[in-house]
Amino acid sequence: MSDDHIVSSFDEDMKELETLFLQMGKMVGDQLKAATRALRKEDRTLAKQVVKGDKQLNELESELNDLAIKILALRQPFATDLRHVVTTLKSAGHLERMGDLTRNMAQRTNTIAKAEADTGPIETLIRMSDLVQGMIKSIMTAYQTRDAELARKVRAEDETVDMSHNALFREMLTYMMEDARNISGCMHVLFMAKNIERMGDNVADIAKEIIYMTTGDWPEGKRSKGDKTSKIMVEPDN
Repeated sequence: MSDDHIVSSFDEDMKELETLFLQMGKMVGDQLKAATRALRKEDRTLAKQVVKGDKQLNELESELNDLAIKILALRQPFATDLRHVVTTLKSAGHLERMGDLTRNMAQRTNTIAKAEADTGPIETLIRMSDLVQGMIKSIMTAYQTRDAELARKVRAEDETVDMSHNALFREMLTYMMEDARNISGCMHVLFMAKNIERMGDNVADIAKEIIYMTTGDWPEGKRSKGDKTSKIMVEPDN
């Protein structure tokens, strides 16, 4: 086998690996958008479609993992190529977890719609979802273009998601205190909001991997975290 053929095969494998990763990223963003729309419309049919869609995402991750192992075992990449393969492999795991979180959102939407439960205001949750959807698109661009600066910006945006989560947490607690009948629906919304907050964390983790992939150095300092929900207390009015 000629050296040219070996190089060509390696390039094809690397291109396919990248394509699979980008497909996973787009699917996660689309699933989050659909899950949010299902909640807004209380659309049980759409929610069930999101749940079923998680299987396809898992299949893509399995295909990506197999290809990454093949590249590592047979091609033995080094330096930048090695960082690219390892980053893609690790980041795909984050996308798979985001798919699980989106599936959980859709399952809760189905429960809310079926029970006709009152969720209270969900505008803040929708804004959180929009923020994370934007982060997903940007981090896929950063991965594809090897843009470390864009990855740093995406990583910093997660704090905005955390702040929105704090605001929604307060809103839901207040709404539940006004009428105990609101508790069931609002609790599901709180869990959904936590799912979206965790998705933001996963995107930030992918950003960290891309910075390393591109520069060969890990980001300095700890990422700023704005999630304070574990410390928030709302006192009833006397």
